[in-house]
Amino acid sequence: MKTTVQRICVAGGGSWGTALAHLLAVKGHSVTLWLRDAAVAQAINQRHENPRYLPGRALSPRLTAGTDPEALGADLVVLAVPTQQLRAWLTERAGFFRPGAVLVNAAKGLETETLSACSEIVATVLARLEPRYAVLSGPSFAAEVLAGLPTAVVLASHHRALGRRLREIFAGPAFRCYSSTDVTGVEMGGALKNVMAIAAGICDGLGLGHNSRAALITRGLAEMCRLGVARGARARTFMGLSGLGDLTLTCTGDLSRNRQVGLRLGRGEALEAITASLGMVAEGVKTTAAVYALARRTGVDAPLTAAVHAILYEGQRPAAVLRNLMDRDLRDE
Repeated sequence: MKTTVQRICVAGGGSWGTALAHLLAVKGHSVTLWLRDAAVAQAINQRHENPRYLPGRALSPRLTAGTDPEALGADLVVLAVPTQQLRAWLTERAGFFRPGAVLVNAAKGLETETLSACSEIVATVLARLEPRYAVLSGPSFAAEVLAGLPTAVVLASHHRALGRRLREIFAGPAFRCYSSTDVTGVEMGGALKNVMAIAAGICDGLGLGHNSRAALITRGLAEMCRLGVARGARARTFMGLSGLGDLTLTCTGDLSRNRQVGLRLGRGEALEAITASLGMVAEGVKTTAAVYALARRTGVDAPLTAAVHAILYEGQRPAAVLRNLMDRDLRDE
């Protein structure tokens, strides 16, 4: 694979997929944004705008959009498909990918039914194609990337040379891209931080102050690290962009959908009403169920995940869950 890619397909026309497609097009690559909605594709091609997910934000005129799955036969395919939909989506379109295709996953989460990360889903569904897989993660709100604000991310591949070539493809003047070989750690960081972002939002919704948020981020990072190491990740990965970096952003930034879910839960709104009004996916809601099941399966102590699960799926009130957390037995840090 050459450093300068001839054709790139970004699969998924949500806010993050659109931002990445714009980023790559600005760098001069030939980029097709594949999406299901023909009307949105037409708007991108004619008005250079994604009116559904990023209204009013200008996209590169070099970017083209379409609904033809033949675009998936590109040299490089960026997967910006929600984790819970990825298996069915790949199964339906497996025949359009090239053998040995380079796939860069940009979604964050764990599949609720199998507890699989996206790397495992891709390896299973596209096994006969022997794809070369990488994952891109880190603190990166789509709107800020689209606006050209400075951003740093990490791109992980088991193949060090591939990771280094891919980071050159994605990196730009305002988009710094580091590489890693810890695919599991980067994927787990991206998934687990969404659970903690819901918890942080709940704290803010309850009006618990800055002390509680700082404590939650710190103890949340420790919990993320325990869960990730149990899956085979390297502990130090969680000190980097896909761990601490993304956790900090999603627990403090108002653009975080998962934090917004928690914020509204803390203020007393029902989960069904919140998710119905978002208009886009908040991966942390379903990821919480998967992470809770993973913690129970591996025997990892995960009190914050259990607390969020109790609020989302067990009908417990946030204030009562908070009391239970604070009343836990004291221990060494």
